[in-house]
This record gives sequence, C-alpha cells and structure tokens, in this order.
Amino acid sequence: MFSRFPPVAIPIRQVSHPHTALRTAARLKGNPLRFSRIQEPLRTVRSTPAKRHFHSTSAAMTDPSKTKSESEWRAILSPEQFRILREKGTERAGTGKYDKFYEEGVYTCAGCGTPLYKSTTKFNSGCGWPAFFDAIPGAVQRHEDRSFGMTRIEITCAACGGHLGHVFKGEGFPTPTDERHCVNSVSLNFVEDKDKKN
Repeated sequence: MFSRFPPVAIPIRQVSHPHTALRTAARLKGNPLRFSRIQEPLRTVRSTPAKRHFHSTSAAMTDPSKTKSESEWRAILSPEQFRILREKGTERAGTGKYDKFYEEGVYTCAGCGTPLYKSTTKFNSGCGWPAFFDAIPGAVQRHEDRSFGMTRIEITCAACGGHLGHVFKGEGFPTPTDERHCVNSVSLNFVEDKDKKN
C-alpha cells in the first residue's frame, strides 16, 4: 500500500557545532509523513558563567584627563611600574618598599597621583604586600578577575585604571571592614603628613 501523499524532499542544513539541533514541527493531522516546517538552526552562544556584580568603592568612571595611550604610559613609567600598573603584574612578596612602612600620610597612585589610601587604614597582615582595610571613598574600583583559574576581585585606580592589586574579604582580621586590600608597592607613592610630623 502506498501513501496518497507524494514524497516530500526535506532540506536539511549541515550544522558543524555539536550542540546545535534542528527543531522539527508537529505532525499534521492525518499525514504522519509531512512536516509543517523546519526551523532554522539556533545560533549557539559560548557558555560562560554569568558575570557577578560586586559593590564598588567608586561610583566614578575613569577620569579622561588622566588616561593615556600605551606609548605615553611607557614614557612616564619605569618598566616595572608599567608591568604592574598597565599589564596587571605582581611584585614578589616581601620586596615592596611599603610592606612594612607605617609613616603617617596618604598613599597615592604611582601612575596619576590620585590619593588612594590613608595611612590610618594600613595594617600588618603578614601577607608580604601593603595591606589596607579600606580605600579613600571613590578612589578605587573593583572588577572580577578570572585569571590563573580562580575568581578574585581586582582593584584599580578609579582615575587612570592602573592596576593596584586585589581585595579579599572575610579573612578574620580585626579591622572595621574585615577586608584586606592587597596592594603592590610599585603601584603606590607616599605623601607624608607634614602637619603631624611637626
């Protein structure tokens, strides 16, 4: 017995991605061999974890007056400063000049001079890098960092975008915020408080 419906050629687009599938339509009533339509393959999207949102200590964006081209940064920064501030490098633990430095004053961005941290927020964490429990309001921005197979929170200068280090929370230090801003000494300059010095 033959079907009273003539054969229907169904074009099928070749799909290279293994996770892309063609969705076939429901059968038409009384004709199990006929399809209503063939839907185009769905565009596949690379599966990436949803980006998390973190509270930022800065509501301001990068200051256009303090941004520079790569060649301009290379001209004013030392090779080590450029590696850390602009290429997100890290100085070796225990080598930074501000690790065990506790004079009174303000720590500024080594790239653009923006005040970042007060000495009153610096504490001895024993980690090998300068540690602060909070930044000057609006001076630092936070970003998710997925490098080296882990998720950390990077901190940058809110004015020029220079890399400072990372911030860690919930480590149990007896500080008002229970945070540790782990900052490269190379990313900082220090301006002493001359009033308190006298």
